[in-house]
Amino acid sequence: MKKSQIVVGLTGPIASGKSTVATMLRERGVVVIDADQVYRSLAMAGGPLWQPIVTRFGSAIVRSDGEIDRGALGRLVFADQQALMDLEHVTHPVIVKEIRRQLKETPAPVVAIEAVKLVQAGLRADIDQLWIITADPATRLQRLVCRTGIEDAEARMRMAAASDSSLTRVAGDVVIDNSGPVVATEHAVGAAWEKLACKFPLDQLIERTKSEEFREVR
Repeated sequence: MKKSQIVVGLTGPIASGKSTVATMLRERGVVVIDADQVYRSLAMAGGPLWQPIVTRFGSAIVRSDGEIDRGALGRLVFADQQALMDLEHVTHPVIVKEIRRQLKETPAPVVAIEAVKLVQAGLRADIDQLWIITADPATRLQRLVCRTGIEDAEARMRMAAASDSSLTRVAGDVVIDNSGPVVATEHAVGAAWEKLACKFPLDQLIERTKSEEFREVR
């Protein structure tokens, strides 16, 4: 049976390099739905997640401009497992609903969903192939510290908290180790892309992906 759209799930621990792989897929014409970007837009002042988050965590996490201080919120939830669970209980259903809306509305033949807790949030049934992006802990720690400017201790705490407890390496259709140089990751993505084209009867679908541009739904 031919499909009009193939959905790839990109997941893996924080700082494993999911965004790097997402960029490589974009270069192949894939539309990427970034769960973190979806969350950011929904949690903006006036968005559907702003009030529930502020109600749970208080005005101390609100900046002077009315927006949620992601740094302050992060320090709260990554230090308290129950607080993190509360945040996810509030946010995951709304984020999943928005991701599904974007999936439905984009005409792109190949779409990728990028999310740390993709499986735990309940999106496994929405995707055709699950790609797990990995990297060794030392590499991830270095990336996270460089990217955010936080101290090692806080970075380790975030790494421990921001993982999908329902995800194992064997659950992935594709596992890409992103610990090494970018060229190695590019090679792995290329191989996975070819396998995707072989597994699914994409036919003209892949040609459409290469020849047409599709805007990411907002």
